[in-house]
Amino acid sequence: MASGNSRKSANSDEGTYCAFFYGTLMVPDVFYSVCYGTKNVPEAIAKLHTFQSAILPGYCRRRVKDADYPGIVADKDHEVVGIYATGLTKANIQKLDYFEGGQYERRTLTVKVLPGQSGDLKGQGMVEGSERKAEVYVFLDKRELEEKEWSLEDFRRDKLRFWTRAGYVFEDCDPNDTAAVGAEAGESYAQAD
Repeated sequence: MASGNSRKSANSDEGTYCAFFYGTLMVPDVFYSVCYGTKNVPEAIAKLHTFQSAILPGYCRRRVKDADYPGIVADKDHEVVGIYATGLTKANIQKLDYFEGGQYERRTLTVKVLPGQSGDLKGQGMVEGSERKAEVYVFLDKRELEEKEWSLEDFRRDKLRFWTRAGYVFEDCDPNDTAAVGAEAGESYAQAD
């Protein structure tokens, strides 16, 4: 984990962490591959986590140049549709910091969790629900982002099979270049569902 990270993150009432995923980690198989080394986790592990649609206001999602994944940057005129995940352990957060790397900073932000599975991945027909605090990986260098929106559908179709192979998700990760932890990380807690 990034050095100097002694603060708590967005915790749920069970002492676990909550996060907002807006890219490859929106697919539970990728999350499991990153955090547990396989997309085929035992049922007991799968039951520890929930994944629910959510919106992050004030940010936009763009493709990272020459990459399969997106980044988000602050933009008051946009919002990002993603997934609110619960049940993350400290070890999960450490693996996510390593996976995201130095291109990102982990921040605790407020997301709007959507009731049930309303709407679609482009935000059409969504009904906003309760606000929650979540760990969010924000991209640091806007110049490295394309103007084009990143597409989950394209990722599923063209890249997912590669991202869930054993060992693939960490092939290019540098253990000395983990995600930074933002100043607001750990100052607020997320409520458990």
